[in-house]
Amino acid sequence: MKLFSLTISILVSLSSFGQLKGIIADQYSHFELVHKKDTIDFVVADTSLSTVKPVLLFCQGSQPVPLFFDFGSRGIIPVTLNNFDVREMKKKYHIVVISMPKTPIIVSPDHLNRSYSYVQDTSIEHSYHPEYVKGDFLENYVDRANTVIKYLVKQKWVDKRNIVVAGQSQGSRVAVGIAHSNKRVTKLGLFGYNPKRRIDQIIWGYRKQAQNGEITWEQADSLQQEQYEFYQEVLNPDTVDAHPYLKSWKSFSTCSVSQLTELEIPVYIAFGSEDVIAEYCDLLPLDFAEKNKTNYVLKRYPDLEHNFFPVNEEGRPDYSNGQWINVMNSFIEWSLE
Repeated sequence: MKLFSLTISILVSLSSFGQLKGIIADQYSHFELVHKKDTIDFVVADTSLSTVKPVLLFCQGSQPVPLFFDFGSRGIIPVTLNNFDVREMKKKYHIVVISMPKTPIIVSPDHLNRSYSYVQDTSIEHSYHPEYVKGDFLENYVDRANTVIKYLVKQKWVDKRNIVVAGQSQGSRVAVGIAHSNKRVTKLGLFGYNPKRRIDQIIWGYRKQAQNGEITWEQADSLQQEQYEFYQEVLNPDTVDAHPYLKSWKSFSTCSVSQLTELEIPVYIAFGSEDVIAEYCDLLPLDFAEKNKTNYVLKRYPDLEHNFFPVNEEGRPDYSNGQWINVMNSFIEWSLE
């Protein structure tokens, strides 16, 4: 019996084994966790991990976008953190980003599609790895992040009293799930957040196109009807079993307002006024009021879109004048109060 207990103890201890794998681009420490049947890669935006600091875990958006692009002679370029003032941020935090499921942490252009997602065949836009498709659902992202947090709080260089989680777009939904399930999280930041169903943003988008005269209302009716029928498929368990990619749609088509308003920790919500995905954010104060909660900051950025680029008169993003640094720096200031 003692031998059996010892064996179980060893297996449990090995279920989340982590190690430092190396340094990427002379700036990022690459860690690898073996958890259950999964391997979780994540980076810390520093190479010196001797100073005790809080953690800022940033959850990236959707699609299997790698954390780094390998451009050969041009070097290895960070992707997710490239929009931020990392040099300043890491003075206050150990900045952590987790790689997408079953997605290499570094990818060369010959494995990227037009959206810079990792694919098996660049001639096929959505030739995602089958294992990524199977792992692309909300509960998996939350579980992987909680596994990383569990590992981090055991490290001597982490201030376990301060674990800040932030996310953008789909990552904001993941961030809410983490904060709701993990008592270690002390503050939460949400950017381009849709608290309702993922499919809602598509329905809203067609309405907006019709209002702007880009399509007719008859076309909007037809396109919305297609989405209603698609959602019925998403809710059908047999269809989801037959088509694994629908599991992602189902998991991200649950409303997260109740989870958000149940939180006791401070919450920071930022979004662009031109972001159709975040349109429901205008109504969140009503949801917080119903719960008698005031533990939040809601910040709208006028004339900015989903990724905080200015929108010109034609409604197109001005990619030469991104505001992500300012948006993130404001959040960092708030998080340190």
